[in-house]
Amino acid sequence: MPPADDIDTVLMMRAAEGDLAAFEELVRRNQAGAWALAWRALRDASEAEDVAQEAFLRIYRAAPRYQPTARFRTYFYGIVTRLCLDRAGKKRPDYTESLPSVPDSSRGPEAGVICAEVSDAVRKCLADLPVNQRIAISLRHYDGMTYGEIGEVLQISPKAVDSLLQRARVTLRQRLARFR
Repeated sequence: MPPADDIDTVLMMRAAEGDLAAFEELVRRNQAGAWALAWRALRDASEAEDVAQEAFLRIYRAAPRYQPTARFRTYFYGIVTRLCLDRAGKKRPDYTESLPSVPDSSRGPEAGVICAEVSDAVRKCLADLPVNQRIAISLRHYDGMTYGEIGEVLQISPKAVDSLLQRARVTLRQRLARFR
């Protein structure tokens, strides 16, 4: 069986030929990742849903012109990222609360409170990072992308990715120092 990304490329090529079932499968396989990346970047569930839908709409419209010059995931996450950066640049007010954390009840109540406090602090610190740093952290640590892949998505060099990630990590370390 080919790697997952090869399957996505094949599905995209079939969608380019007008195969709607292939496009539906492509959406099914990638919708959770698109939403998760958008949510981590924008911190708004409805905005994340809108971004994911818009990304698939753009992919569908561009399908006849699609050329697999990069991994499908890199191509797709590039579209999601650009949509997130566009939306973040519009500086809309935040009308939603962040998702609540659920403490682990298998440990004692103190551990649950500490875990919830740390989780909340991490979420707040990530939300305060510039959106390009949030996206880079998300792609690296949640999606396991290499610096080269992140660079393709953000349209920057791997060295610039390294710099973005270093700045984000320094900021997070400073803001979360009290939890060490």
